[in-house]
Amino acid sequence: MTATRTPARTLVAGVGNIFLQDDGFGVETVRRLGRLDPSRLPPGTELMDAGIRGVHLAYKLLEGYRTLVLVDIVGREGPPGTLYTIDVGPRPPDARPAPGPLDIHAMDPATVLGLLHDLHAGAGGTLPDEVYVIGCEPLDTAEGMGLSAPVEAAVEPAVDRVLDLLARRATPVPQNPVPQKNPVPQKN
Repeated sequence: MTATRTPARTLVAGVGNIFLQDDGFGVETVRRLGRLDPSRLPPGTELMDAGIRGVHLAYKLLEGYRTLVLVDIVGREGPPGTLYTIDVGPRPPDARPAPGPLDIHAMDPATVLGLLHDLHAGAGGTLPDEVYVIGCEPLDTAEGMGLSAPVEAAVEPAVDRVLDLLARRATPVPQNPVPQKNPVPQKN
């Protein structure tokens, strides 16, 4: 009997506040991913509009994912609309513990990952093996609806970037592997 292989579970989460203009980038990108033909997403991929619900994202990750892709704005002083792909690893060095009491509207991705680490440590679970951020340099995060022109123009390239990342990460993982038999030495 051979081991069956199941796809590794991946969560793609759009993060941000749609009422703060360009901060809605992550949510809009994941919304557009959701409109694609599902066959374009590797098996085992789930999409989540996390919005500003960082605690919900942390608890969702307790379900067990091999890969997490966060889509959000990222300020790195580049031109507005610049896309970044950041390989964070399982816990970024600047992940901070969640503030107490929890303010679910003030949880940025680093705080969410810190909360996730704390929750997983208490629950005996494991963090995702891989964490990536697909980020976009914002132009304007003042109150208001709608993305600025350079950030809006970056949404479709961000969708392509997420799809490319998922295609490269989509390797099946063994499910119920059959243990390898050690050869038994023959006595002469």
